[in-house]
Amino acid sequence: MRILSLETSTEHGSCALWCAGDVLERVCPAGQAHSQTLLPLLGEMLAQAGIGLTQLDGIAFGCGPGAFTGLRVACGIAQGLAVATDVPLVPVVSLEAMAAASGEEEVLSLLDARMQEVYCAHYRRVAENAWQVQGEIRVLAPQTLSWPWAVRAACGNALHAYPELAARLEQNAFTLHPQILPTARWLAHLAAPRLQAGAGIDPADAAPLYIRDKVAKTVAERLQEGGKA
Repeated sequence: MRILSLETSTEHGSCALWCAGDVLERVCPAGQAHSQTLLPLLGEMLAQAGIGLTQLDGIAFGCGPGAFTGLRVACGIAQGLAVATDVPLVPVVSLEAMAAASGEEEVLSLLDARMQEVYCAHYRRVAENAWQVQGEIRVLAPQTLSWPWAVRAACGNALHAYPELAARLEQNAFTLHPQILPTARWLAHLAAPRLQAGAGIDPADAAPLYIRDKVAKTVAERLQEGGKA
């Protein structure tokens, strides 16, 4: 099975190629728009592997939550490639990819949502390369985060972005993995069993997972918080 995966939910964009368990990955250059760098990287990666788009069995993409523009990049490119190659798509939640990368059996995935908020989800491993969200994916202020007693691990860049949140978790004996971000490599690992089980979707049904519908604060809100218009 050959799976192409695309992840642009954060500033750390990447693409990967899964070939029967072996994974080749490329990372987008820092400081450049994913919309400009992802397709060239993808082409280089496929050329190195000696695989054409028509030889793919499926395409996975990071559906979010994450940066609004980034989510549209991965979803749009994945849809276009899937239509051109007539293969199914597999949307993978960015927070689930983080949970898989953590190596923990149970973990809070915490992604910086900007605007003094955090995307949060509680995941539990249920099988190899299979994670199940416990409850709902939420967006909330870091100081309001609560968690079930059983989980004692957390991952994601929100731990860097909000040191007071990291300190509170450490005080509660959490193991922290602040370096973890969603990557195409882990998307591919999660997508493979789903494609094998026939869980791919039609490209027309693909859509980003936004969680919130607001991308920036209004001028009035910024002024109220002491910022500039």
